[in-house]
Order: sequence, then structure tokens, then C-alpha cells
Amino acid sequence: MSLIELFVIAAGLSMDAFAVAVCKGLSVQKLEKKHIFITGLWFGGFQGLMPLIGYFLGSAFERYITPVDHWVAFVLLGLIGANMIKESLSKDEQCCDDASFSVKTMLVMAVATSIDALAVGITFALLPDVNITAAVLLIGLITFAFSCAGIKIGNAFGSKFKSKAELAGGVILILMGTKILLEHLGVINF
Repeated sequence: MSLIELFVIAAGLSMDAFAVAVCKGLSVQKLEKKHIFITGLWFGGFQGLMPLIGYFLGSAFERYITPVDHWVAFVLLGLIGANMIKESLSKDEQCCDDASFSVKTMLVMAVATSIDALAVGITFALLPDVNITAAVLLIGLITFAFSCAGIKIGNAFGSKFKSKAELAGGVILILMGTKILLEHLGVINF
């Protein structure tokens, strides 16, 4: 997997964290640098950790999954992407009203936004040429940056970017899953 493909996946995965960070920014009256750093660290840290856990889980069961790995990648990325698109189009506001940056609050939000990264990590274990170290670092750093930007944007501009970010992330993940499937089936060759 090329660095560009890893970057695109990392950007797609970070959109959930970005959207929650925008909501977090809405809930903070006076945004301080420590709020930005805490948000980026929690979301970026968990978004980087979860693919690593998924990678090890996927590696442990690789021999059972290898014959259908391209379908697994396609289905997992497709479901994650479709769910993100569904959430982006939902009229229900799921913004957090909690301005707290406590460990409990941030842990719950960080885990919730990184579950999809766990599934992507399982997918990484099934692909032949994934540098998991580069993937984990890139996903963590990009999510850190997007989360820091998200909390600032939310605090300054409101929630108009939340649904667009989730929609973009969902489309990116579906496209990456489709590309993996088509490459394996020999339909395309990048």
C-alpha cells in the first residue's frame, strides 16, 4: 500500500474525530491551547492505537481469512463508510454538550470515534504490503491535526462542517474498499 493510499485512509478515518472535535469546540466557551492539545492527543492517540490492535487481531486469524480477504476489506470499509454517510445525512444532532475534558469524557469519545480504525487495522493485516508502523503513525498524526483543527473550527464557526466531514470520510472509505476488491479481482491495477 502506497503512502498516498495510507494518507487517504488516514484522512477518511479522521473525519469522525474531526466531527466530534467540531462539536467539542461548540461546547467550549473559552477555548484554550490545552483544550486543543488534549483533544488532538486523545483522538489521535486512539485512532493510531486501534488499527494496531486490529492488525494484531487480523494477523492472528489471517489463515482463516486470507481466502476471502479482499471481500472482508471491501465489506468492512464499505460498512464503515456507509455508516459515516448515514450519520452525515441524519437530521439528529449528535453533538456533545459536555465541555468537560476529563479522562472519563475524553476516553469515551476517543474510543467511540476510533472503533472504525480497529476494523481498518484488521483489513491491514490481510493486505500483503501494508507497513503497519507507517500506517499507525500516519493515522495518529493526521487525526491529531484534524482534531486540533476541528475543535478550533467548532469553537469559531459552529457545526456546519460536521456533516460534510463525515460524508467525505464515508465516501473515501467506500472508494478504498472498492479499489481493494477490484484490484484483487484483476479489474483494475494501480
